[in-house]
Amino acid sequence: MAQLLIVDDEEDVRQFAANFFRKRKVEVVSVSSGEEAISVVEKDPPELVLLDIKLTGMDGLETLRLIKEKKSDIKVIMVTGRKPEEENTLERCKQLGALNYIHKPLELQELERIVLSLLENK
Repeated sequence: MAQLLIVDDEEDVRQFAANFFRKRKVEVVSVSSGEEAISVVEKDPPELVLLDIKLTGMDGLETLRLIKEKKSDIKVIMVTGRKPEEENTLERCKQLGALNYIHKPLELQELERIVLSLLENK
């Protein structure tokens, strides 16, 4: 079972985050769309998902809803360039079951602290 699934339509962000966590001995799978994320969740559910809100095709909120519908115990952290108060995004993410909300540009210390603490608390 993969520990971490990274869902972001920006390849450089995906590669950067994947490499960062692989160096910390975290098993990482990364995909570029919500549809691919759902497919991974169905076949080999990760422990934790880093999910970009703004995706091409199915957006992050819809992807979050489907992930939680299929596998409610998967931990999901939303990643966004939006401000939390925009369109009540933070509130909507929490209602759908997201644990946390991280802003781009990603602050590596914060990201590392949150992800590693969630992976350790199995």
